[in-house]
Amino acid sequence: MRLTVPLLLTFGRIVVIPLVVVLLLLREPWADHVATVLFGLAAITDWLDGRLARRWNQTTRFGAFLDPVADKLLVAVSLVMLLYAHPTAPLAALVAIIIGREITISALREWLAEIGQRFRVAVNYIGKFKTAAQMLAIGFMMWGTPVGRFAPWSAGYVLLFIAAVLTLWSMTVYLRAAWPYMHAESRSPGDPS
Repeated sequence: MRLTVPLLLTFGRIVVIPLVVVLLLLREPWADHVATVLFGLAAITDWLDGRLARRWNQTTRFGAFLDPVADKLLVAVSLVMLLYAHPTAPLAALVAIIIGREITISALREWLAEIGQRFRVAVNYIGKFKTAAQMLAIGFMMWGTPVGRFAPWSAGYVLLFIAAVLTLWSMTVYLRAAWPYMHAESRSPGDPS
């Protein structure tokens, strides 16, 4: 496996995750701010690594596998840490929706790939808006402390709610695309159902 810049950026995103966790566990404003900066840089690499891989013709199967894994780990761990620091029922519901969707769509993609229909759940514009809202929400909520009159936690909470709505919407789009294959009558010989 050849290490390329896009692949190194993806690895970097994974390496940042435990650092963000440790910083958030300190529960100090300065540590929250450093965690936010690291999270923000990691979020930028999520956009940048794929773009560079396509532009420089450095796409690999391993990179295509690792990129969404790094993204989902970063988001899920960050949301769990926010919920740990601020355990409320509404936040728990938003976190459960977002993480539950990621698990559902990952399983759906794997299943569709097995039956040769992976193209049915390609990333769409709803997913891109959802990801942007999610990343901004998490960053604002991590920062927490007010900046002048701006209340990052409140802004992040609103964005997280928007991200959860977009999450449900995009999941519905994916499930509707897969629905005909879920109800197909033909079964493979090893299918237990």
